[in-house]
Amino acid sequence: MRAFILAAGDGTRMWPLTDTRPKPLIPLGNKPIIEHILDAVVDAGIGDISILIGYEGRQIAEKYGHSYKGATLDYVYQEVRRGTGDAVLHASKYPEDEFLIINGDLYFEKSALSEILKHKNAVLGVHMENAEFYGLLIGDDMLKEIREKAPGSSGLVNAGVYVFNREIFEYVKRVRLSPRGEIEFTDAINMFAREHDVRIVHYDGLWLDIGMPWHLLDATHAYLDKTECKIEGEIEDNVVLRGKVCVGEGTRVMSGTYIEGPVLIGKNCKIGPNAYIRPYTVIGDNCHIGNSCEVKASVIMNNTKIPHFNYVGDSVIGENCNLGAGTKVANLRLDEKNIRVVVKNKLINTGRRKLGVIMGDNVHTGINVCIDVGSMIGANVAIAPGAKVKGIIASKSRVY
Repeated sequence: MRAFILAAGDGTRMWPLTDTRPKPLIPLGNKPIIEHILDAVVDAGIGDISILIGYEGRQIAEKYGHSYKGATLDYVYQEVRRGTGDAVLHASKYPEDEFLIINGDLYFEKSALSEILKHKNAVLGVHMENAEFYGLLIGDDMLKEIREKAPGSSGLVNAGVYVFNREIFEYVKRVRLSPRGEIEFTDAINMFAREHDVRIVHYDGLWLDIGMPWHLLDATHAYLDKTECKIEGEIEDNVVLRGKVCVGEGTRVMSGTYIEGPVLIGKNCKIGPNAYIRPYTVIGDNCHIGNSCEVKASVIMNNTKIPHFNYVGDSVIGENCNLGAGTKVANLRLDEKNIRVVVKNKLINTGRRKLGVIMGDNVHTGINVCIDVGSMIGANVAIAPGAKVKGIIASKSRVY
């Protein structure tokens, strides 16, 4: 059997985090999403793994090369993205009779693969109370149909993990373009299921579809609840650690700092003095959270500095960012209603009362900058001292 990971998409809904990286390299718990998938595949005993790449795919190939923990890796480039069916069809070049096919933007526990690999043709299903944004699996043990985006529905949905024999490729070739001009893999599965048994594998473990930037905060919350922790760095006197706190090698937590877990801090960081890190925060490698700073329920990526008198709440801050002294992020509307943001020219209700900023890589702010709730700031932006930021800030902008 060969594992085939679909990682070629543009990830436009995850902007600005995908401004500078492909979506599968967005970190979850300080490890790229695709690396969690690779770990699960290798643990399942699969030694041949192919990754379909497209947008910024060279970053994936350069990071992982041609081997991963004893498994052999290779890459297929999808020059034109024409839907999931077209993506899957790229696996037909390989000689294997059976394939494990996985969407490259998912997080799931390793146990998800143990059951589905017992079957020849199968779809993984997870229960969703609100299933209208997913493909609903119709059938009990055997699949009758995947019904896409049924309004008001609940039940088992398509989790984006499949096992099929190579006959599925013939059905993909028969699929006609969908109304959105794509070859849909689910259409091929529906045709296949009318003529073959396709098992629905029920999975009740942790499964996360990270489709929007703020979903990374939800995923981080769930991931930290499951994570085991250890302290490998230096903890100075007069530091308070409450609950589950992970501290990486080379990290120094300085006097007066108060950390409430669950919190994950990477390697070679400087935390404090007198910093306050609140629950469900992940801090990457080589970061500095400095004097009189408060960070709450946020993701801070590698090499980012939040050095003095800053507040960051319910936010995602990209790599290599630097917040000037006194830069503060608002995370709650005055009327306390759900926060809405614009994604692909459409106003979206995030479903969150608290959401700060989604900030791309290499953003620098001057002193005393104020960032309003639900702001989206592209990569390589410079914001002048005292500026007020709201809404969408395009990449490479200068804000005064």
